Amino acid sequence: MSGTNTAAGAPRKRGRPKVSSDDDKRAHIVENARRIFMQHGYAGSTTAVVALEAGVSKQTLYKLFESKEELFAATVTAHRRTMLDLPRDREDVSIAESLERIFMIELDEEKDAERAGFLQLVFREAAQFPELVEILNREGLLASRQNLADWLAERVAEGRISLDDPASGARMLMDMIFGGMGPREGRAQAWPDRDQCIAHLRRCIAIFSAGVGAS
Repeated sequence: MSGTNTAAGAPRKRGRPKVSSDDDKRAHIVENARRIFMQHGYAGSTTAVVALEAGVSKQTLYKLFESKEELFAATVTAHRRTMLDLPRDREDVSIAESLERIFMIELDEEKDAERAGFLQLVFREAAQFPELVEILNREGLLASRQNLADWLAERVAEGRISLDDPASGARMLMDMIFGGMGPREGRAQAWPDRDQCIAHLRRCIAIFSAGVGAS
């Protein structure tokens, strides 16, 4: 008789269990890639270093991302959520409060500097790698604007705002809020303190909300 405790007739489990799905691996690799890009710049980063830091083989990385450019595009897509918290579930709050949450106007200074720093990286290396700006526009700005336009269109359909062109409204809001935050290089040049910046952004949102008859 065998010395194992396996019940008679019970099938044996073969092979190692799958530790994580491809989606989990992608998210883990992208987070490490974002950190590597921020530390070393796009030019100074390699897929080999990202794979090492993420604890995966280069074969695994290339299975999920065909090139460094594709990996960078994935980091922009992930970074997009730090700019606009969309899409999001419907909330039982005012339009103005929802917009404050969407734009994360009270984001702490460290995270605010981090999201601005990622944009600085792109524009700093754009001369050498012009494709980075195209990726930022496609995966970041344009996708974020579309998400916001979709959110505004949903509020129009609910009868909570009156807006004949949600795409124009989204562009207007992003210009007001991101322009009001100050330059990407830092907020200190534009605002003496954070409270004044937040108060200004709230006024921008209040003016927009009043203009679209928000309920």
